[in-house]
Amino acid sequence: MTQTRLPTYFLSHGGGPWPWMKDFRPGAYDQLEASLHDVRREVGQAPRAVLMISGHWEASSFLLSSAARPPMVYDYQGFPEHTYRIRYDAPGVPALAEAVRAMLERGGVASGLDPQRGFDHGTFTLMHTMYPEADMPLVQLSLRADLDPAAHIRVGELLAPLRDEGVLIVGSGFSYHDTRGIMSGAGAAASAAFDRWLNDTLVESSPDERRHRLLRWSAAPAARAAHPREDHLIPLMVAAGAAGDEAATRIYHQGDFMGAITVSSFRFGAPVVPVTQLKLEKSV
Repeated sequence: MTQTRLPTYFLSHGGGPWPWMKDFRPGAYDQLEASLHDVRREVGQAPRAVLMISGHWEASSFLLSSAARPPMVYDYQGFPEHTYRIRYDAPGVPALAEAVRAMLERGGVASGLDPQRGFDHGTFTLMHTMYPEADMPLVQLSLRADLDPAAHIRVGELLAPLRDEGVLIVGSGFSYHDTRGIMSGAGAAASAAFDRWLNDTLVESSPDERRHRLLRWSAAPAARAAHPREDHLIPLMVAAGAAGDEAATRIYHQGDFMGAITVSSFRFGAPVVPVTQLKLEKSV
């Protein structure tokens, strides 16, 4: 049987451990949550594992989480006590971690394995929402701490063959990431301006233009207001690199996140399950 080519994704992952805090801001995450459920429906039964590039893990070189049973990383502060007891016990895949490391090394990209690294909230919030059963095998790939767009696009290009091998490549970040701007609402204009540029870049531009614009993302309107530090944008570069010349689709868009902020998520390539079928399933 021929393996289906999987799309790649750049997903906005929300703030903190939000799936465990829905009573704190009722309804704030309903649209994001629905979009993540759609992602699972779009890929159907095709994935055999997920490779997650989280904006919450940086290292001096690219690293792969290689534990068979990764621990948890509670990389947030000031949240309710119960959010520091969250468990997401999806299995790690040491063999996949090594295979990805070898792919990068063959492509001339220095990389390594980290058998201690656990799942951070950029990973477990998305995965818990999409795969609450915690049975989908999962490996994390770090960002390289220099956050160089070209290097991360190149990594995506090297990892593109995984899409034909049942590995779902997901960049987990945020299309707008300035915590003060989110909490105060002051980021409304900047988030909207950058989101327009992001949609034009990913959805409306040719593949060559898309790559050129991503390499020069800091010249975009409101770029540094939207991303004072680009750790939550760089996972997009890996997803876009793995997409090659395939078209992008905006799959989540909200102009009133936390009251005033514009945020989006994107899919590169075609869904495994046709959109028409998904619409029929949701209407039943």
